[in-house]
Amino acid sequence: MELRHLNYFVAVAEELSFSRAAQRLHIAQPPLSAQIKRLEDDLGVRLFDRTNRGVRMTEAGELLLEEARRILVQVDQTINVVQRVGHGEVGRLTLGFVPSASNEVLPPILSEFTKRFPKVELYLREMRPDRIVQRLHMKQIDAGFLYLPLEDPVLNVEPVSREPLVLALPEMHPLASHPSVVLRDLAQEPFILPARYHMSGLYGRVADACREAGFVPKAIQKEVWAMPTIVGLVAGGIGVALVPASIQNFSRKGVVYKPVSDLSSAVELGVVWRQDDSGVVLDSLLRVIGELTAAPLPRTTEKR
Repeated sequence: MELRHLNYFVAVAEELSFSRAAQRLHIAQPPLSAQIKRLEDDLGVRLFDRTNRGVRMTEAGELLLEEARRILVQVDQTINVVQRVGHGEVGRLTLGFVPSASNEVLPPILSEFTKRFPKVELYLREMRPDRIVQRLHMKQIDAGFLYLPLEDPVLNVEPVSREPLVLALPEMHPLASHPSVVLRDLAQEPFILPARYHMSGLYGRVADACREAGFVPKAIQKEVWAMPTIVGLVAGGIGVALVPASIQNFSRKGVVYKPVSDLSSAVELGVVWRQDDSGVVLDSLLRVIGELTAAPLPRTTEKR
């Protein structure tokens, strides 16, 4: 029995006419009659009683009609699901991200992706940048968002945003009333530095900026990995910090943000994923990111 035989049978059963069923199926009546006869021979039962007055179903035909409809609906549903999975519309993604990514970069990406692919299950994991790389290697997450640069031979790395660094000051700091600050004037200030985690990332950008200004930052606190924690320490008067400009979206009492006039360094946040990951759902995410950043990302099936 083939699916086309079931389709032919359902058409005849619903029309109770071989001629009308043939018109519905856009085939000639003789081949349709022959296919129904072959189906009856294969099953060893009569499905229709044919008389001069028309066609009516037998008891076996009525049972087959019920089952055939169910089977055809299931086939259509299966085809639909397979196509949606194949197009990256159904599935699941696990994403790791540094906390700062949720300030500005992630929300529009997640909003557009969930709007376009509502059947994809998203699992979000806030974690340190080194853990993101580790979990990618272990295939425990599908993609991650962290500060660049990152050099890894098995990962694709693409920037998704670029923003300047700004200075976070305690609101009672003498420079808090200035419209902007000069970085070299902070040479004697206690700095709260982000964690390094065996990769330069944000730490490297801050260190490079201070070095270009002619000094090494005096670390009063270091290895602090979460931006809200850094800002909290600034609010507590522990020290000052250079932070990505998007952190200003994180309102914290006791902190003021100032542009740095002699600072040319900017920080990049990037998306990273395994080069050997050919998942179509991940492809869908990368397409959304590429459209939002106006820089189409390479498909996961391509090697870099």
